[in-house]
This record gives sequence, structure tokens and C-alpha cells, in this order.
Amino acid sequence: MTASRNGRVPNSTGGPNSTLNPNRAPDPNGALAPTPARLVLPSSGTAGSQVAPSLLTQQLGAPSIEAVVGRPPSLAELVETSGMRRVHVLAWRDLDDPESGGSELHADKVAERWAQAGIDVSLRTAMAPGRPESVQRNGYSVVRKAGRYSVFPRTALSGAMGRTGPWDGLVEIWNGMPFFSPVWARCPRVVFLHHVHAEMWRMVLSPKLARIGETVEFRVAPPMYRRTRILTLSQSSRHEIIDLLGLPPRNITVVPPGIDPAYTPAGERSPHPLVLSVGRLVPVKRFDVLIDALLRARQDHPTMEAVIVGEGYERPELEKKIAAAGAGQWLRLIGRVDDAELLALYRRAWVLTSASAREGWGMTITEAAACGVPSVATRIAGHTDAVIDGETGLLVEPADLGRTLAGVLTDRELHARLAAGALAHAATFTWAETARATFAALVREAARQRRADGSAAGRRR
Repeated sequence: MTASRNGRVPNSTGGPNSTLNPNRAPDPNGALAPTPARLVLPSSGTAGSQVAPSLLTQQLGAPSIEAVVGRPPSLAELVETSGMRRVHVLAWRDLDDPESGGSELHADKVAERWAQAGIDVSLRTAMAPGRPESVQRNGYSVVRKAGRYSVFPRTALSGAMGRTGPWDGLVEIWNGMPFFSPVWARCPRVVFLHHVHAEMWRMVLSPKLARIGETVEFRVAPPMYRRTRILTLSQSSRHEIIDLLGLPPRNITVVPPGIDPAYTPAGERSPHPLVLSVGRLVPVKRFDVLIDALLRARQDHPTMEAVIVGEGYERPELEKKIAAAGAGQWLRLIGRVDDAELLALYRRAWVLTSASAREGWGMTITEAAACGVPSVATRIAGHTDAVIDGETGLLVEPADLGRTLAGVLTDRELHARLAAGALAHAATFTWAETARATFAALVREAARQRRADGSAAGRRR
């Protein structure tokens, strides 16, 4: 998943096919096996964060839980009753990496809440330039070993030799290149796969390396993960994982990302139309396409201003494109910003836009929505869950981005309706629920493994 803030740009639409649509029939292929009732505390006690019960019903097999306690168990209850106290997380990069994105932000938010619930969380990643090998962040530990590519075989080797355990559970974040945990991990585990990388390999790597990446993603890895619980961010990404990787639908569960409670409307909007885009300046984000769209929208709105937040290796070429168009006075690339400045930009913006070619979700879209900002974005997997087309924003083809932006800036009634819808939709997402649902999936895998081990022992006797 590519990420959002400060150049970390995460990754889709609600729409009539969204998993958050309460009128949609549950998808039995997306459900996990029910959590055993013995893992659930009585209904008295902390209710925990319960944002969208229908989501849990459709995606996590919750009916049997709710039949016992009348609600999903809280994270604290799951930790208390599961006996899982030490969890290891494998990721390519961590939040301090200069190329960190939405995947790294997601891991940090979940790990922080698990640590707050009393779980010993260790995150292992590749080394980050200028950063120490180990660090404590938000209650969990980060261990950085090996290089950008060698981290994958070295982590697998360390795990196979038991150098980092024992652990009660393992979370692998499959971000393009997997760690192949099904081959060597013996503890209960789940895998977070934010989205299929597909054409991204050819966007960022040489043809030879791209072919290697595609071969691993589409041919080598899928057979090894066919019996693994896969978590992803959106229903549209789930469909792509099924269609493109051929993984069994019954093993793929949707757990949407949350939104920090700091993202709220406040202050005044910019006096002139302000269009905001946030993301890493890399090919998959298609900022060259976005610049063309902004130039088109500016023709209808001569006072329009635009700000692009983020950093990346495409910045020099994008700056040349802006200069050649004579747009430097109103279209600015401002690089990375801190959270406070990003929040201020969300609150001043009129519209959030994205021309991205591939996302697992689109966290900048829902962060902006929490500040009352509608979005105009490309119709791709991920965006089709972060945006409810026609209700919280508009989804279009890249060629229509500029014209649609101009229309939303012009039609005040449409803008107000989309802004209200965006605010209401964003209220359904919290990091507390994301962390709870992710841990619930890990607890279920632990229960399933115990049952399998018990059956195997019975057969041996």
C-alpha cells in the first residue's frame, strides 16, 4: 500500500458495492470462521470501539460472537481471553524510513493500540538511512536489520532458526515482495496485503527486475499463501487479490484503515478555491496527469490554487512541468509537512484530489473527508471504497479529472452535499476498530491452529 501524509500516501470507494453498505447482503466468501465462545467475556465490562457492526458481520464472521455477548468483543477482552501476549510484525519499512507510506502508517497505528492493550509488539524491518538499529516507538519496539532487499531472506532465515521468538502470533505485511512466512513460521499468523502491485513493478523497476517482481507476486508466492488468512483494506482490493493472485475468497478478509480523531473540521476554508493532493512523488501516483488536470480546472477558475504535499524522486520532473506551464505562482509542491500542517491544509482545502493508478485504500481521501472535504479521484480499486461515488466525492477516469474538479468547485450545492456525505462517511472509521478487528483475526487463527493441532494429536493416539 502506498501512503499519505508527509509523502506517506496510503491507499477505495464506498459506492453501492462497498462493504460498508448496510443494505448489501453479506459475502460468505469473505467471512472468517466464528470465534469460539470460550474466548469471549460476559457482556458486562468495556464495550470497546464499535463503529460498524455490519462490517464485522460481513467480513469477520461475527454473528456467533454477537449471539453470545450482543456485540463484538473489545480489544482488551480479546487480549485478556486469548492468552496472546507477544506478537511479531514483519514489514519492509517502518515509519521513519524516508520512503514510508500508508502501509507504514497503518502498521504504526495498529501496533500502538496493541501495545496500549498490553501486548509486547516487535516490528522488524529493513535498515533506514541515518536511523539506529533499534528504537522504541509508541509503546512497541522496532528492529531494523539488513538492507532494502536482503531484509526478506534474512528475516525468513532468522525466523526459521528461531532467533527472534518465541512469539504467540505473527503479522506479515506483504508489500510487493513477501517474507514467505507460510514456509517457516509455526505460530498463528495473518498476512496484511494492502493491494496487488501489478503494473507498479514496471513503473519503478528496470524491465529485468520488474519481471522478477511480477513472477514472485503472481506465480511463486500465491501457492504458498493459499491456506493463509489474508487481510486487506477494501472490498475492491479483495476482488483483485482473488482475481489476479488466485487466492481462495474464503481466506480473504476486509479490515478498513482508521482515521485519527484529530482530523475534524475547524477554522475557515481558503477564500479562493484550494485543491489539495497528498502523496509520494512516484510514478504510480500519476502526478503528471494530475498537473494536467489542475491546469484544465484553472481555466474555469482563474483564482484557484493547488498544493501538492509529498516528496519523491519524481519531484524534479514535476517541477519542470509546472514551470513550463507557467503555473508556479498558484500550483505548489511543498514537500513533506508535519501532521499539524497537514491538518491545517485539510481544513482549508475545498477539494482533495488523486490521479493514482493503484491504491489499497486512499487514506488521504478519508482523512480529508473527516475534515469535511470531498474528493475527486480516479476510479480505481481502493478509491472505490474510500469514496462513495456521488455521495462523498466523485470517481472519474483520468481524462475527466480536470473537468470534474472544475464542476465541483463551481456547483456550490453539489460541493456542500458531497462535503456533508464525506464527513458522515469518515465518522465510521477508527484506528481502534482497525486494531481490534486485526487482532480478532489473529485470535481466530490461533484458535483454528489449536483445533488442528488437537485433531492431529488425536489421530496419532
